[in-house]
Amino acid sequence: MGITFLEASPDRLVATMPVAGNTQLYRMLHGGASVVLAESLGSIGAVLHAGDGHIAVGVDINATHHRAVRGGTVTGVATALHLGDTAATYEVVISDDGGRRLCTSRVTCAIHGRRRRP
Repeated sequence: MGITFLEASPDRLVATMPVAGNTQLYRMLHGGASVVLAESLGSIGAVLHAGDGHIAVGVDINATHHRAVRGGTVTGVATALHLGDTAATYEVVISDDGGRRLCTSRVTCAIHGRRRRP
């Protein structure tokens, strides 16, 4: 996928991803690639929020694709909407090189205590 993280904290994460190599039949950024970027940002944010001794697992994601892009790099910015004891939710905005919004996603992760192996 070629995702590069530029900033990562429980409250805000930023990452980039090239369009090249992540396209569909019509040579546009694949919607699934946008969802992978969004879930990567939200999941890592939830893990950072959860802290040591806990895990975070995705339980819900949605994405609205607003426009297509055929080249360059896209940037995803995840902003925490809710950081609770048992769940973390992020809004992820994915934009093109010109700052135009391509996709809006919401990612929710459940937070659990780390499971011990038998």
